[in-house]
Amino acid sequence: MIYLGLDLGSKTLGLSISDRTSTIATSLEVIRYNTEEELFNRLKEIVYTKKVDAFVLGNPLNLDGSVSKRSEETFLFKEKLENVFKTKEVFLQDERLSTVEAQRLLLSNDTRRDKRKKVVDKIAATIILQAFLDRRKNER
Repeated sequence: MIYLGLDLGSKTLGLSISDRTSTIATSLEVIRYNTEEELFNRLKEIVYTKKVDAFVLGNPLNLDGSVSKRSEETFLFKEKLENVFKTKEVFLQDERLSTVEAQRLLLSNDTRRDKRKKVVDKIAATIILQAFLDRRKNER
């Protein structure tokens, strides 16, 4: 099963993808968008060409585990995903501190600031998707 990991921002969507065995998450791309139509058109292309089976959407809960304002926006985006991709399941994955972890990873690799800004969302999406894959594997 191929999962597409999503890290939703206000003007960007970081993407990662799993291998067919649902073991390893790999960074894919960052979609920069002005309208939801642009975003969903690009997502449709990716879902079709990569043969995506399901989505894993990062849910930015507060540190205490409560629902944040961004979480509420994420729930709305999840509904839109489900309406556009009716046959694809959308899983939510706790993403607390995934962007912080992505920033630390990029800093530890001496990635320049301008480069970090361009890739941090897809690295965060990879962290989100890998956490989901690891959790599913451990549940079996």
